[in-house]
Amino acid sequence: MSELTQLYDQIRVCTKCDLSKGRTHAVPGEGPENAEIMFIGEAPGFHEDREGRPFIGAAGKLLDELLGKIGMKREQVYIANVIKCRPPQNRDPLPVELDACKPYIEKQIELIQPKVVITISRFAMARWFPDAKISAIHGKPKKFGDLVVLPMYHPAAALHQPSLKSVLEQDFRRIPEILKEMANLKEEAPIKKEEPPQQLSLFG
Repeated sequence: MSELTQLYDQIRVCTKCDLSKGRTHAVPGEGPENAEIMFIGEAPGFHEDREGRPFIGAAGKLLDELLGKIGMKREQVYIANVIKCRPPQNRDPLPVELDACKPYIEKQIELIQPKVVITISRFAMARWFPDAKISAIHGKPKKFGDLVVLPMYHPAAALHQPSLKSVLEQDFRRIPEILKEMANLKEEAPIKKEEPPQQLSLFG
């Protein structure tokens, strides 16, 4: 049993906050343990709570469609939420709930070691961009050590505001570019001491 599987078992029986009292299922997350891309949303919704899987409603179908347009499948990416149990009436998570779940999402990032984290909720975005607005920074990747973080609108936003779908499609097209540029940097010769460190042109 992998560490990630053990973590799932802990999440499914977690009682660290009151959300555990009203859930049908906790939703740990899913995807390959060596995924290059990790999506982080906010919290499970109605369908996710019933099935114990992330992004399986209408927003999940749109996510699948967006991935398909860049030649990818859901099975290639890792999907998780900041909060592992559904808040009542899909309200915003409370600070005590965010604190209770924080070790779980931190451990998932540590174990999976993705190259790119895509935040699709303001609660996920706040970890790296605490004072930013999604309208100002969506689609703009930023490097944090070895990790690239790419903030995006939640697919559900495009369901409520159709004009955002083209924005999401445009932002999704950045994903292959980022992965390609990161791979190209790895293939090049080591940097000599007198040479300045390389910058990814996407992050200038």
